[in-house]
Amino acid sequence: MGVRTRMRGSGVVVGAAVLAVGVASGPAVGADQWRPRPGTLYISDLPKTESWRAAPVSRGWGEAYDCLARWPEGQPEVNVWKRDFTTAETASAQQKVVVFATEAEAITFADTTRRNYADCANRPQEPGVTATGYDHGVVDVEEGATLQGMSTFDADAQDRPDFNYLWGVGRDGDTVTLVLWSSYWGEPPVAAWKNTLRTAVNKLY
Repeated sequence: MGVRTRMRGSGVVVGAAVLAVGVASGPAVGADQWRPRPGTLYISDLPKTESWRAAPVSRGWGEAYDCLARWPEGQPEVNVWKRDFTTAETASAQQKVVVFATEAEAITFADTTRRNYADCANRPQEPGVTATGYDHGVVDVEEGATLQGMSTFDADAQDRPDFNYLWGVGRDGDTVTLVLWSSYWGEPPVAAWKNTLRTAVNKLY
């Protein structure tokens, strides 16, 4: 595991906050434009260290995760699905799946998203917040997957000063999946989440 960067600053709120994105499937989108949905994760595919529950799979991007402001600007409005996972208190997770018209578009999207996540810890934080980025390496599956992470510490917080994130990006042909985890409790389950990411990519097709 390589530590990517550590910084302090002010400006953009990064932490438990989730930023809304401007891309979503709307009623104007024709149903005939949607392709069959790829396979997605089950609750049983997530790490057994938590007791998970899940919403049904639904269309659209939902919400962006953490520091990716204005993401995924300009991306497709169809052939995008999401599923939200939560625990009773400590952790949350999400899978996003998008099928592109071409494999080249999928490659570009996956590469751009990885770079965005890698830069999250470099972005301005709230006063008193320290952010540390991690590269958790490659997962050998289909056309490849990577797992990145970030931890933040708020020196001014009276409660729950630590927050941890894991960001998985994987691709199979023209399809990309993001498998995302965050929690304010305990160490991030890196090895277990790599297995979940591998399962997510394998289940696409």
